[in-house]
Amino acid sequence: MSELGIETRDGTCRSFVYRPAGGGPWPAVLVYMDGIGIRPAMLAVGERLATYGYLVLLPDLFYRSGPYAPMDARTVFSDPAQRKVLMEKFLALATPANVMSDTAAFIGWLAAQPDVRPGPISTTGYCLGGFMSLTAAGTFPERVAAAASYHGGRLATDAPESPHRLAPRMQARVYVAGAVEDQTFTDEMKQRLERALSEAGVEHTIETYPARHGFVLSDTLAYDPAAAERHWRTLPALLDATTAH
Repeated sequence: MSELGIETRDGTCRSFVYRPAGGGPWPAVLVYMDGIGIRPAMLAVGERLATYGYLVLLPDLFYRSGPYAPMDARTVFSDPAQRKVLMEKFLALATPANVMSDTAAFIGWLAAQPDVRPGPISTTGYCLGGFMSLTAAGTFPERVAAAASYHGGRLATDAPESPHRLAPRMQARVYVAGAVEDQTFTDEMKQRLERALSEAGVEHTIETYPARHGFVLSDTLAYDPAAAERHWRTLPALLDATTAH
């Protein structure tokens, strides 16, 4: 793993790059972190994903808020003081518009790397990042060939920035894994997303795991080993189906 800064419209985004063993060039995957930020459990996702033969870029979407210590995934949402800081200092600046502006820089950085295979990239994301992964697919349709969302929230709402509204622009193959217990992605939202993707002719799969919101990241109270391993089967399957190694 190497840590570096990527220049964006608003500053320098701390980012982490994971390369597979051996020589490239490799297909690239842009990983959008969850709403708890960069910490060992999130970095572990990038590290493992690279072992499947992908160069992984994991940016810190909270860079606008300045340096921060790793947050405690077990208490950050349940403790009012921690939640207030998270919402007002960090999430308030990680808006879809800001993150998509950053994404243009991330895609540009990847395209400039000699060990990244030319052509479209793939994206995946968790919680907040699942939202951003689908948004990227609709914002950069010619640059994103596959987009995954794991326990992503607010994927199909009445909000103007809801990712399902971008379905007519998407060219990527889409995979969405929701959770049984998740008020941020209810059955009604799943049906709305399914309808939008189908009507737009987007190749897609939407599944519901028998788990709670946050099941992939190992430091959350909702971590579910079986669901996390299912994620490690479905994600490489999606990437391999859209990328020639």
